Amino acid sequence: MSRPIRTLLVANRGEIAVRVMRTAKALGITTVAVYSQADAHALHVAEADEAYPIGPAPARESYLRIDAILEAARLAGADAIHPGYGFLSENADFAEACEKAGIVFVGPPAAAIRAMGSKSAAKALMEKAGVPLVPGYHGADQDPALLAREAARIGFPVLIKASAGGGGKGMKVVRSAEEFPDALASAQREAKSAFGDDRVLVEKYLTTPRHIEVQVFADSHGNAVYLHERDCSIQRRHQKVVEEAPAPGLTPERRTAMGQAAVEAAKAVNYVGAGTVEFIAEGDAFYFMEMNTRLQVEHPVTEAITGQDLVEWQLRVAEGAPLPLRQEEIPLKGHAIEVRLYAEDPARDFLPQVGTLDHLVLPVHVPGTRVDTGVRAGDTVSIHYDPMIAKIIVAGADRSEAVGRLQAALAATEVVGLATNRVFLKAIAAHPAFAAAELDTNFIARHHGDLLPAPRPAGNPVLALATLAVLMEEARQSAEAVDAADRFSPWGRAPGWRLNRDAHVDLTFQDPHLEGRTVVRAHFKPHGFVLDLPGGRMTVEGESDADGHLSARLDGVKLSARVIHSGNLLTVFVRGGEFQVEFIDPRLASLAATGTAGRLVAPMPGTIIRIAVEAGQEVMKGAPLVVVEAMKMEHTVAAPRDGRIKALNFAVGDLVDEGAELLVLEDA
Repeated sequence: MSRPIRTLLVANRGEIAVRVMRTAKALGITTVAVYSQADAHALHVAEADEAYPIGPAPARESYLRIDAILEAARLAGADAIHPGYGFLSENADFAEACEKAGIVFVGPPAAAIRAMGSKSAAKALMEKAGVPLVPGYHGADQDPALLAREAARIGFPVLIKASAGGGGKGMKVVRSAEEFPDALASAQREAKSAFGDDRVLVEKYLTTPRHIEVQVFADSHGNAVYLHERDCSIQRRHQKVVEEAPAPGLTPERRTAMGQAAVEAAKAVNYVGAGTVEFIAEGDAFYFMEMNTRLQVEHPVTEAITGQDLVEWQLRVAEGAPLPLRQEEIPLKGHAIEVRLYAEDPARDFLPQVGTLDHLVLPVHVPGTRVDTGVRAGDTVSIHYDPMIAKIIVAGADRSEAVGRLQAALAATEVVGLATNRVFLKAIAAHPAFAAAELDTNFIARHHGDLLPAPRPAGNPVLALATLAVLMEEARQSAEAVDAADRFSPWGRAPGWRLNRDAHVDLTFQDPHLEGRTVVRAHFKPHGFVLDLPGGRMTVEGESDADGHLSARLDGVKLSARVIHSGNLLTVFVRGGEFQVEFIDPRLASLAATGTAGRLVAPMPGTIIRIAVEAGQEVMKGAPLVVVEAMKMEHTVAAPRDGRIKALNFAVGDLVDEGAELLVLEDA
């Protein structure tokens, strides 16, 4: 039955909320946002025609509250709710509540969500349908002893997975029987926190698999199609880092076989709407992993190779219309790649970061590039939500062109204020193995040394650019201090002239990757400076603007760069790289951060969820001490050496700031 959507509420936040609203507006649909206290000024709120507050910052008190979202829909007079992905997008109770309230749920029926929402139940269903499965245990009995026996039967290594979830949460690789109990408990806690369900399944862990998923779509008239596949093999912490379509090296015959298997999986549960059937492939075999009953984060690469707007398809199907295309009409043109730009520190095991985006430039003007984001410069990446800053999607006539455009897009991306994985992504895009499409889920581990090399100190060119930026900024401030009514005042000129001596100034910098400080002596010249640098003398000149753009000549070599001031910290973007140095201003106290070496501190803001030791207890190096939960992931603080616990500074349930000293360890 056809039912037009005139007002759409998006029960989500971030880039997916922005994405859905923009498509809806293009179709003439009024958009409604919901937001937590932390998101009152977020981009998705600004994009919406109307917006309603639904609770405090924690997701369980806002974006996971079905009653608050339905009340917002009632107040707005919404005809439909789009759940986005994450939060309530695969919650069958939410789909049923929408139906009872007379609101269209832009997603599959609740029965389909339930059938595929439990990984265990879905695998049983696929096994019955003859779809190949990875050897494992998918039963309802969750007794830890039974799970341990099943793991031993399957054979280590095994993979523990949250039955109700995805995104790497509640997922642990276990390589021995001794590791299993702690890994199981951790997986169950993460699953309970992220999905409200601590049930798990156990599978054989394949050593060199590819992660290939198929985009499916079905309507309420019995039609179902697949829109080709995506390769999502490059992952860290079981979360996708790079996604591309079509999957490199996949033959047309295998593409058809996987596509048809995915469609049959959807039909088996009377599916309606957008869904993704995920397979794990090794050698010539492929195995069903799970079905995500929602739109995926990586759907833009499918849109790029098919020329279709999948959100528009969702809305049309939700209104009761048939699918826009038959299977044989779905095109496959070119190649597309997506990377996820995260606020995380690859050098610290990809630890999520929180803080303010002091400076943000995304590559929207790079040819063949699309950017989906839910943040702007000045926004805060919060402890409460996923730390993704943006999705960067590139498309080309073939994979080689797409890879080249990805490199250009990442080189044009700039973030200041907190650590990101930009340089890490750039290293992946430039790696010969990536260019050769040598892909599997161990890609990052195998090439770890290339992708995460030791940090490079700032060389002479970077120091020269930082010095030039400081001098030009001081000249600008000097000029602004002059009485505007007397533009001929000699006090408004800063040529560096000194009576009876060389006109120079010394600037001191601290490179975080070098011991000690570096002093650069700048000699004033009529059209620039001569700098005494650690590597020798260099003549520099240039021009800058208010956005930090710097057009410079270093010993006659022209360079374009950007230097961003964040307090005393200077971030230099040049030639696709980025470097940080601290300017030690003699007029101000140094803002250098004190280190935390040797202290047992919280790696980031979070909640203490487990304390594994007691005061007075002796521990061995590597023993788990405290577990901190942040962004729905667990981070274990381990003993850096043998010793005795002298004091515990916090209790389970306490909130801690990054750098807070959790406990005191003394020599035994």
